[in-house]
Amino acid sequence: MLRVYSLIAVGLVAALLGGLAYMVFRGPDATGFAQCRDTQIAGGSGSIGGPFELVNHRGEPVTDQSLLTRPTLMYFGYAFCPDVCPLDAARNAQATDILLELGYDLQPVFVSVDPRRDTPEVLADFVGFMHPEMVGLTGTEAQIRDAARAYRAYYAIHDQDEDDAFYLVDHSTFSYLLLPGHGFVEVFRRDLSPEALADKVACFIEAA
Repeated sequence: MLRVYSLIAVGLVAALLGGLAYMVFRGPDATGFAQCRDTQIAGGSGSIGGPFELVNHRGEPVTDQSLLTRPTLMYFGYAFCPDVCPLDAARNAQATDILLELGYDLQPVFVSVDPRRDTPEVLADFVGFMHPEMVGLTGTEAQIRDAARAYRAYYAIHDQDEDDAFYLVDHSTFSYLLLPGHGFVEVFRRDLSPEALADKVACFIEAA
């Protein structure tokens, strides 16, 4: 029981650190999307994002270039997450449907930070349940680490025994908007409703 409480406490600390990280991202705008922002991204959008090589839920190799053929909303989490990941992925899926009804095309993407358990088969079940257009991405530990570092996504896997299949992973909870021809353009917090998120994404797509 003590271990459970400790894990919860660590998770709360990670969430607070994630919030602080979000504030660090904000600063003077140099991106060309100022009309779509409430505040701005420090250093411009070029300071977040970059190339990556991963594997999708069908077992196919994916790069940042091959993925970004349409507006994309990307989230870092893991399929065995007991709380925030399913809620955040469902929120992004709902925003995708709202945008589709308005005539906007959006691709929701779920990047696993738990490559040990999140095989392509596991991710296929997870994203298939969330949304038919959602893409699941996984890879080697090094590939995941590089992708997360590029997007300033925090995660930390709790110490576990080799046979322990029930460990937790602390992680940040931002959703990243990427647009063809622009790459990363904005980061969204999890407290946005599906409707508010869809409205903000639509603004960026129109501005692009």
